[in-house]
Amino acid sequence: MYFTDRGIEELERRRGEEDVSLAWVADRLRAFVDANPEFETAIERFATYLARDDEDFED
Repeated sequence: MYFTDRGIEELERRRGEEDVSLAWVADRLRAFVDANPEFETAIERFATYLARDDEDFED
């Protein structure tokens, strides 16, 4: 288990039953980067990964 898995597990535990829109997720990511600009590159990569899903990644 990676250290970051704890945050993912907390997210799943607290909000795993909720339905949210991708617009909501995008808004929360923007708010996070505004508050934590040092993570801009990581969030950019994560957002691009989510946007492209599996279609651009071949096995």
